[in-house]
Amino acid sequence: MNELSQKRCQPCEGKGTPFDSTQAAQYLQKISSWQLTEDAKTIFRNFKTKNFTAAVNLINQIRDIAESENHHPDLHLTGYRHLQVELSTHAIGGLSENDFILAAKINELPVELK
Repeated sequence: MNELSQKRCQPCEGKGTPFDSTQAAQYLQKISSWQLTEDAKTIFRNFKTKNFTAAVNLINQIRDIAESENHHPDLHLTGYRHLQVELSTHAIGGLSENDFILAAKINELPVELK
């Protein structure tokens, strides 16, 4: 179990400064399978699920966590089973610890992969 997954997302309400690329890279080392965009404002992970139903099940599990944490990812389902999850703290225009907390929680979800 990841130490980040034990934390709770904190409301930022537009306060705070987004992580710089160094901070983002340090946090990225704490979560597996996630990547940092070139501008260091977003992290993302791609899932290739077993089928469409498995992809929708994963979306629903992510929805439940996002609602309980009050921090919401962008979800892109393409090709019926390819899901990309993107995390960024929109209120501050970049990454915060909340994004890495949610990523760690998503990593612990059971996923039906191919």
